[in-house]
Amino acid sequence: MFSIIITAGGIGKRMESSIPKQFLELKGLPILMHTIQRFSNVEPACQILVTLPSDWISFWEELLVKHVFTIKHEVIQGGIERYDSIKNALSKCHFEFIGIHDGVRPFVSNQTISNCLNLVQEKGNAIPTLDLKESLRQINVNSVSKAVKRSEFVHVQTPQFFNKEIISNAYKIPFHTAITDDASLVEEAGFDIHLCAGNEENIKITTPLDLKIGELFVDFYN
Repeated sequence: MFSIIITAGGIGKRMESSIPKQFLELKGLPILMHTIQRFSNVEPACQILVTLPSDWISFWEELLVKHVFTIKHEVIQGGIERYDSIKNALSKCHFEFIGIHDGVRPFVSNQTISNCLNLVQEKGNAIPTLDLKESLRQINVNSVSKAVKRSEFVHVQTPQFFNKEIISNAYKIPFHTAITDDASLVEEAGFDIHLCAGNEENIKITTPLDLKIGELFVDFYN
């Protein structure tokens, strides 16, 4: 049993859409509904909390009726920053293990979620990652670049899972712009971060091209 916080506070500037990207449809169903289904499929009794911008909560409620979407979840009003939204949701979590996931990652696999759940129970946190395929170069302050070893880097995904006490204490650290994800905050709180295997389809849909790619994945997952 676990709690999952699904963050859906974006407004979709890069998507060039009149509505936030989490509400755009993939094969007739809003992206956010696909995402909620992923976790319900793994554990129907898990606690699902969804953070939404206050101005869009009524729109979401209309979508629930339109699509007859009945998977149980609680809507949490989002804050100014993603940090604030998650902090609001943490106080509502019931279970010992808490996952935090991007609402526009609707193709996280059952195996990735299971990998995270197994590791968080053993180590206290679990972050899904992928090995890099492309070469990397580092740019210094003078715009001079140099090659770096890609074997020393990984691509980070969500859901990121944590023991409740660990993530709650980490969120006592005041917000600052260097916080790039929940793992970086937990690391700042003094904990080592533990990695597990993610899945390549677990893309974050932020651009029109991502939406096209997502259309290809829907049939595979359903």
